[in-house]
Amino acid sequence: MTRQTPGTGTGAGAGARRDGTGQCAECGTRAEPDQPFCDSCGAVLGWADRAGATGGAGGAGGAAEGDPAGGADEPSGEEGAPGTTGSAPSAPPAPAAPATPAQATQATQATQATQAAQATATTSMLTAAVAPASDDTAARARSLLVPVADPEPREAAAPSVAPVLPGRSVADRPQVRTPGRETGVEGGPPCPWCATPNRPDRHFCGVCAMPLSGSPAAPGRRPWWRRVLDFRNRETPWAGDRPRLRRGFGYLMTWALWALVLTLLIAAIVHADTAVNAVRDHFARRTPVGPDAVEASHSYPGNDPQLAFDKLNNTWWGPGVSQSGAGEWVEARFDQPTRLLDVIITPGVSTRADKLSQSALPRRVEAVITTSDGRTSTRVLTLDQAAGGQRRTFRAADVTSVRFILRSAYAAAADKQVALAEIEFFGPSNSSRSQ
Repeated sequence: MTRQTPGTGTGAGAGARRDGTGQCAECGTRAEPDQPFCDSCGAVLGWADRAGATGGAGGAGGAAEGDPAGGADEPSGEEGAPGTTGSAPSAPPAPAAPATPAQATQATQATQATQAAQATATTSMLTAAVAPASDDTAARARSLLVPVADPEPREAAAPSVAPVLPGRSVADRPQVRTPGRETGVEGGPPCPWCATPNRPDRHFCGVCAMPLSGSPAAPGRRPWWRRVLDFRNRETPWAGDRPRLRRGFGYLMTWALWALVLTLLIAAIVHADTAVNAVRDHFARRTPVGPDAVEASHSYPGNDPQLAFDKLNNTWWGPGVSQSGAGEWVEARFDQPTRLLDVIITPGVSTRADKLSQSALPRRVEAVITTSDGRTSTRVLTLDQAAGGQRRTFRAADVTSVRFILRSAYAAAADKQVALAEIEFFGPSNSSRSQ
């Protein structure tokens, strides 16, 4: 076995310097005395330093035994190198003079250092004997390392982001938590809907998701307008429940009712103007309206058609034809388009009942209305066999002429003719609506 001088490394060790520090044999980096590895290249420095420390400690012990007071260093050679198997035992030191207590303490410390260095050298020799006889630095360093079991293979962690194709953004699927009973809520307030315990800081149940503040109250009677508009007449289904399909007579009646409502709505829109005028005319104040011109098909002498519109009840118009006088007519004309609301017809020769038998009384009168745009409309007025004026609704707008045609009569006879005592028109007052 090759001898080794204390403080000198062979292989991957560190050389001792005069200031007590070492030097890496691989890269030459300065190292501390107790540093096991090089800071620069990571080479092992511990085994070389310990071997050098053994030789240095032996020299220090010899110096302590030969000169306790700390004499000059004794040169070391290959014969005097401690820790080598081929060297001869050194001669025993000469007896020294009695030492002081301080010198005795130094000697004791030197002896302890020598024993520790010898133990370290022995361990290094055993390790060097077991290691392969190779000067490879890496192999000798591995022989000094403590064997450690290889780590067990770990399973590859699942990627936090799923791989996607380049240039295509894919949204992460939402993590939906299955509703269920939570842990650690024993003794919490129960849900008023499903009686599941919940944490005190929750506002909704963790199982049924219903509000914890409310409670399932008995369904009361719904308002009338809800009952009228809700033709299904049933409770609203819960979320996730499929409503039952309705088939039968009630289903058809619902559709028929909706069709009727739609028809009425369309009719109201079309006749909105007429409805507005009807409402306005109903509340309007009536005032008499006189014609500007009067004409008749025939007239009895002394009973001209103007007498039917003179606002006197003791004068009358007669066609001069016996029996019912069917087809005979009298017409009132207006210079300006006029709006008419009502008409009062007084049959006979007077308003007195004792004179009704003097003439035939008109029963069915056909009124032909002509408007300013040239259109005509026909209305049939049925009169009673009574004395006095008889009012009839006669609503027409923009009227220019009205012709009354006799169709039938009461008490018609060969010696009697039909008589009309008065015809009066009424329209809206100008104080309520300007014409």
